[in-house]
Amino acid sequence: MKRLLITGAAGGLGSVMRQRLASRAEILRLSDIGDMGEAAPNEEIVTCDLGDAAAVDRLVEGCDAIIHLGGVSVERPFDQILNGNIVGMYNLYEAARAHGHPRILFASSNHTVGFYRQDEQIDVTAPMRPDGLYGVSKCFGEALARLYFDKFGQETAILRIGSCFPEPKNHRMLSTWLSYDDFESLVDRVLETPMLGCPIIWGMSDNDSSWWDNSHAKYLGWKPKDNAEGFRAALEQSVERPAPDHPNAIFMGGPFTQDPIFK
Repeated sequence: MKRLLITGAAGGLGSVMRQRLASRAEILRLSDIGDMGEAAPNEEIVTCDLGDAAAVDRLVEGCDAIIHLGGVSVERPFDQILNGNIVGMYNLYEAARAHGHPRILFASSNHTVGFYRQDEQIDVTAPMRPDGLYGVSKCFGEALARLYFDKFGQETAILRIGSCFPEPKNHRMLSTWLSYDDFESLVDRVLETPMLGCPIIWGMSDNDSSWWDNSHAKYLGWKPKDNAEGFRAALEQSVERPAPDHPNAIFMGGPFTQDPIFK
């Protein structure tokens, strides 16, 4: 493709995908409100506040696809979440509608369902049960993506990311871990599949311990290869297991179910 946009390019996952996806397009357009450093020869650096509709419209113009990692990624006061995750999401979809419906991968979150228990297994038909304002903002994003698909034909892969890091950091992540390699391979399937639609995809690797059923997205042909189980022995030695009555051991959302609502 000619131009691939990555929002949130200064963040942890955005910085990694900036390197890994460099060959997927002639030009990578990178956007954030944070420092993204110097542009590589095939990069365009665009500082953009997602809450600024005119700026987002300019950002999306000329793009063939969008990896939308931008916005607030943890629990924060509502005004911060409102600007980046709600107003910003609306601005992005309006810009996509105005500029030819570039295919979107939307980084949603497991925190849309954080109050389900870890002893349950759910699929994408389970009602949302967000565990905080951040989770609520991702529920909004998912609903908006579905609206724009049904009403305007805007294709989106809604990716409910579990925990995307080099390796699991705690016992909960043995179920939620998504490796960088598996994320990258999913991006390829989202960009290449002839008919995407608007699927919800659980963002997890092929973990032995899993809570989520990804069968609704089988048609994409995505087959994650990594497994968090290989890290279990090291975690058992280095990280204390949470008490059985602690939210980290009870709820899918773990610590987010405890976090206060910020004022």
